Amino acid sequence: MLDQVTPLILTYNEAANIARTLNKLTWAKRIVVIDSGSTDETLSIISAYSQAEVIAHPFVDFADQCNFGLTQVSTPWVFSLDADYELSESLLTEMESLVPAQEVAGYRVPFVYRIYGKPLRGTLYPPRVVLYRREQAVYRKQGHAHRVSVGGEIRALRGVIYHDDRKPISRWFSAQQRYAREEAAHLLTIPRHQLGRIDRIRLAAWPAPIAVPLYTLLIKGCILDGWAGWYYALQRMLAETLIAIEILDRRLRSIGSDLNRK
Repeated sequence: MLDQVTPLILTYNEAANIARTLNKLTWAKRIVVIDSGSTDETLSIISAYSQAEVIAHPFVDFADQCNFGLTQVSTPWVFSLDADYELSESLLTEMESLVPAQEVAGYRVPFVYRIYGKPLRGTLYPPRVVLYRREQAVYRKQGHAHRVSVGGEIRALRGVIYHDDRKPISRWFSAQQRYAREEAAHLLTIPRHQLGRIDRIRLAAWPAPIAVPLYTLLIKGCILDGWAGWYYALQRMLAETLIAIEILDRRLRSIGSDLNRK
């Protein structure tokens, strides 16, 4: 199975993460890296891995970047990874033994969230389809996020991927501000009846910043993970707060514009 798989990674200034990702991909004959203009040591680090091929492509959005990446892959299967993912040994063993039936188009993998190497008991990060047949996949933009749509049956794998982003916190704040703008625009554009339960809670603005840290700490058990758990809960609270502020700002601006016209 692994001979039919090409890992696909998007990068932009991932020097703090990329080596840990690539170290778990030594089995791959070719690794396709789509870089959108890294200015740190990312490209230098990647150059030490002989099977990794860097292809520069201007960034429009994540979906566009992934769809471009699919055009650069020649194997039947793609293993789509973020540059802060690290494969577990159990997942690699599971992948080696896969013999996909014809109707199987992809596999969904669960995640363990790490804070600077410390695994958390729980995460809000859902399982994702990361291994799929190339010709049956297309990425679509959803708010700040992107989702792969795969035509065919999706099965679940038991092995996990570790998510461990060690970029500077200033980079996290900058990214969250951009994500909040895109997510607010998405939530305010889509008809309410088409939104899922979580998105409807976000659209109400005030509940999510209160509910998310409590859910993370108490229901997911992160309160038992010490400072790492609190760190993660505060990150999620701030992310939801920024989205709520963006939604309220847009609503208040709209009300103000209506009053001025009157």
